Amino acid sequence: MNWGDTRRWVWSLPWTNFGAVLAVLLATAALIVSIRAQRDGRRSANAAEESVKEARRSGDAAVRSAVAAELTLADQQRAAEEQRAAEAEANRPRPALSIEHSRKAVWQLINTGTATARQIRCTELPTAMARGLEGPISLEPGEVSEFMMAASMGSPIPPVLRFVWDGQDQPLPLRVPPRVG
Repeated sequence: MNWGDTRRWVWSLPWTNFGAVLAVLLATAALIVSIRAQRDGRRSANAAEESVKEARRSGDAAVRSAVAAELTLADQQRAAEEQRAAEAEANRPRPALSIEHSRKAVWQLINTGTATARQIRCTELPTAMARGLEGPISLEPGEVSEFMMAASMGSPIPPVLRFVWDGQDQPLPLRVPPRVG
């Protein structure tokens, strides 16, 4: 082979054609750009999927938070309503009875409460001689009703009398104070 023909031989090869070489180079560059774009596209798609998942998680968390807030508000409203009801019940006018010794064999049944006590009855009449405890009575707030009790040898004055009235179904024991003088 003669080296003088080498130059002609190299230029006669198909890849030496400038248009063909340029086309191969451009195709290679396009292939490289396409492969990188595909990788970036996959990354973008994966990032978009993660973003969608995160948005769903965030939405679920927002729903849970809203439900928790509603439950807390409902609990607060229920507690406030219970407190209002308890305060209304505590402030509701009520009768309150007590017994005081007045003189000799006379005692007083007193309504020290803020409401009228109606149909007051002594549930266990004492065995001692007593007057004024037989029938039902009513007492306005601050009002007094006198009754008598006298002890005998077999019937002492009881230490406690039990009363009921409208709204007080369970007998309420009231201490009978000792007789003074």
